[in-house]
Order: sequence, then C-alpha cells, then structure tokens
Amino acid sequence: MSVATLHFALLAAAALLAPARAHAQPERAVPDTLAQRVAACASCHGSPSAPSPTTGPHYYPRIAGKPAGYLYNQLQNFRDGRRQYPLMTYMVEHLSDDYLREIATYFATQHVPAPVLARASLPADQLERGRALVTRGDPALKVPACVACHGQRLTGALPAIPGLLGLPRDYINAQFGAWRNGTRRAAAPDCMATIAGRLSLADVAAVSAWLASEPVPDDADPAADVAHPMPLACGSEPEQR
Repeated sequence: MSVATLHFALLAAAALLAPARAHAQPERAVPDTLAQRVAACASCHGSPSAPSPTTGPHYYPRIAGKPAGYLYNQLQNFRDGRRQYPLMTYMVEHLSDDYLREIATYFATQHVPAPVLARASLPADQLERGRALVTRGDPALKVPACVACHGQRLTGALPAIPGLLGLPRDYINAQFGAWRNGTRRAAAPDCMATIAGRLSLADVAAVSAWLASEPVPDDADPAADVAHPMPLACGSEPEQR
C-alpha cells in the first residue's frame, strides 16, 4: 500500500470508528452512510464506484460478493486476534458484533469487476498438480479437494464459505503461510490449518498458481449450500444437518 493510500485509509477509519461524528459536525456535510464509513475498506478492496485496477499486480483480496457469514467471521477474527494484519485490526478492534455484521452484509451485496490476473509461469506438470489438488484432492495426504467445500465452481457457498477464484496468487500463498505458522486461525476445529499443515510448500505454490490462473465466471454468486457432510470438520461452517 502506498503512503498516500495508507494515509487515506487511516483517515477513513475514523469515520468507521465514529459514525455519529457527521451528526455532531453537520457543517462538514459528510454523509452518515455505511458506504462513507467503509471507505477505508474500499480503498484496498475496491467498490462499485472505485473498483481496484483490473490489471497489474495485486495482493488485496476482492471481498465484494463473498458470503456475509464468511466476511463477518473474518472481521471477528481480525478484531479478536485470530488473524494478524495491523491496519485491519486498527479499524475493527473497537467495533461491535452487530456493526461487523452490518459491514459484512454491505460487502456481500456489492458487485465489483473481478481483476484479470496474470497466468502463472509454473511448468505444466506443477500446474496440473495444482489442478488435481483443487479438483480431486490427495487421499494419500488426507487432503480433500477444494471443490468439496468451496463449491464445484469455486465461487464459495452460503452461509460462510468463500470463493477462491479471483484471488491473487501472493494473497493465497500468504494465507497458507499464515495457517501453517499459526498467525491465521479460525473457530475450532480449524480445518484450513489442518489442510495447510498437510501440504508441502511446492503443493501450496501449485494450488495458488492454478487458482489464480482460472478466470472468474460471469455469475460468481456463491452456491446456496455446500454438500454435507463436509470432508473435514470445520468450526467456521458447523454441521447443522
């Protein structure tokens, strides 16, 4: 993030943390809307009025259209220390569950163009390994296919499983690394930490390269549900059937 973007994000965070301020200072004519309050989020993650660049290097994930349950879980995780990223923690550490849920619902209903990511330059056999792990898993490693939880189209599933397409390769690699070293955690049992621990670094690179090379479908809405029982117990998506 550039210094200018960081400065804007920190200023906008003040609106997120103190939404009533617009009422106290009406002369500033700052609209007291949720869109105004989450301007700090949109500066990195994009918005319909100011989407992220559609080409070029990327790191920050596109969160528009992700299931509200997933976004809510992640905002809680940042607030409560299960995920580590100082700017995110700064913006949400004092927010209530109700406010986090409101923010999550807002972004879940947004439609932002997906960036066109550069295809990975890995050798064909490594990309094929990534495709196999995503679509079939690896029984020998006890690693389920990504599609078993994230949907056959990899666009996620309601209420709380995220889509995997359209995510930058560096971001995917970073999240696997965070699960492996314990700086990203989720509600127990943390299924993704288990999976990350079973994959080699070469497998992680193959998976991230293949996912980042696949285009986002025109209809990227999450599936209405995910098949149950899930291949691994997952605290973020508890069995209710």
